[in-house]
Amino acid sequence: MKTEVSLVSGNIAIAYGALDAGCRFYAGYPITPQNEIPAFMAKEMPKAGGVFIQAESELAAINMVFGASATGVRAMTSSSSPGISLKQEGISYLAGAQLPAVIINVMRGGPGLGDIKPAQSDYFQAVKGGGHGDYHLIVLAPAGVQEAYEFTRLAFSLAEQYRNPAMILIDGMIGQMSEGLRRRPPEKEKGEKPWALTGAKGRKPNIIRSLFIREDALEKWNLKLQEKLQTIIKEEQRFESINAQQCEILIVAYGSMFRAAKAVALKEKNIGVFKPVTLWPYPKKGLEEIIHTNKELKAILVVEMSYGQMVEDVELVVSGRLPVHFYGRSGGGIPSPQDIKKALTKIK
Repeated sequence: MKTEVSLVSGNIAIAYGALDAGCRFYAGYPITPQNEIPAFMAKEMPKAGGVFIQAESELAAINMVFGASATGVRAMTSSSSPGISLKQEGISYLAGAQLPAVIINVMRGGPGLGDIKPAQSDYFQAVKGGGHGDYHLIVLAPAGVQEAYEFTRLAFSLAEQYRNPAMILIDGMIGQMSEGLRRRPPEKEKGEKPWALTGAKGRKPNIIRSLFIREDALEKWNLKLQEKLQTIIKEEQRFESINAQQCEILIVAYGSMFRAAKAVALKEKNIGVFKPVTLWPYPKKGLEEIIHTNKELKAILVVEMSYGQMVEDVELVVSGRLPVHFYGRSGGGIPSPQDIKKALTKIK
């Protein structure tokens, strides 16, 4: 394949990332601002030998993904905030049945139908479970078009490695903006999937389920799931930072807000930036190390396109050792570098 740089949107980069990761089943339903993904998949998935389905609803789409994943096929769905809410029961089923799948949430304003402008107010829904039961998604947060591509490929790999659904949590600004994208050669799936429902000729039948009726059976299953989640917490905390070891004030931000914070940090002295790449598991170890080793650090500023969601995870890490400040807008409000500078002056 050609690997030259092309100008594409974040949404299209996600679609390319899925195809190059070996995704061969996609089911979705239209909603702004992610409509470019199903439109692209409708055209390109058949060319790759895969299946595209525009489902009759978001509920149907996530359950189609469940069925496809159960056969061992790499499967994906995408939507935006209210559509993701409708998928929550199916996402819980995927997690409960230990099925790998990738879910894309191109966030828009809320609550309710809200508007189609960018937001980051689905953080709680993504990292705290969203659906019923004790489970977590692996959640990756791209801050640009190339990352949207790379993180989607990574999401498929991690979902399959841990047999756990993964989510790309991307705000509408990154989904709609265009930047250069350099694709990499498609990857081949590694290893067998002995758990998949591929027919039982010559072997014992596989059973994929999340329903356990016998006494203590569900608790034993949940303990198994929790053991896996603890492994993910230990092995998959990912982050990036800028000037974090020399700064006096550390800005914590992801997605579009990381880009705004980075613009400030590159011009302002004594300002650093911490970007969580995984929102779950939250990169506590990375932030903890900065707090422990940077003796000049005086305060932390969390910037979000919400009214304060990720700030709770930051406060849990900090545990009162430093002041944690917050600046956020939502419902169509997009903090600019100038807005962040003003918030910083109140701390100084």
